[in-house]
Amino acid sequence: MTFSLIARDEKTGMFGIGIATSSIAVGNRCPWARAKVGAVTSQHRSDIRLGPKGLDFLSAGLSAEETVRRLIAESEFPDQRQVAAIDRDGGTAFYTGPKIPSINSGYQGVNCVSTGNVIANLDVPKAMVEYFEGSAGVPFVEKLLGAIDAGLAAGGETQPIMSAALLVVDEQDWPLVDLRVDLEPEPQVKLRQLWEAYEPQLEHFIVQVLRPNEVKPRKAPEPVQA
Repeated sequence: MTFSLIARDEKTGMFGIGIATSSIAVGNRCPWARAKVGAVTSQHRSDIRLGPKGLDFLSAGLSAEETVRRLIAESEFPDQRQVAAIDRDGGTAFYTGPKIPSINSGYQGVNCVSTGNVIANLDVPKAMVEYFEGSAGVPFVEKLLGAIDAGLAAGGETQPIMSAALLVVDEQDWPLVDLRVDLEPEPQVKLRQLWEAYEPQLEHFIVQVLRPNEVKPRKAPEPVQA
């Protein structure tokens, strides 16, 4: 009961995932990314173990296709899993298990791949990829958020989505962006609001780790005049 888009920003090398579901904690269970390595999603009967394992395969030099193949070959219940990956070169792959009972599909594009299950129609992943590919000049994070919107516009899930997440990695070992909304109506709206609040502080959070002496003290708020 999830639809997502994994992508690589060709200009910067960043990897990112935009994802939404009608369940809870999608950001904790399904999207995984590692700077300069790639990204993986594990959906439908989500096996959280496949995320880190897939990143390790990508880190060892396996392609996205080889990674997905290995994950499925070593999975205990492959016929119920939906997995996708993108590698450092922008190569993509996905797998959807034959025993997934709901409508499910995947679609690959240039530097991106989308998968979905419990979706309203087979075109939802295609719509997400087409949005990403067609949004030249749009900032990378905005493309990921826009892909969620495109998936919803194409039909989304058969149930209202209640959780959404945005995960982006860049140069550092930690995520550049890791924002999550859980159990809220229209979580994609709240997710965009979180990004708009977070974006102006993004550089500050990097500097305070790498060059803390450069962090300027924040001014105390002005007292309210009676």
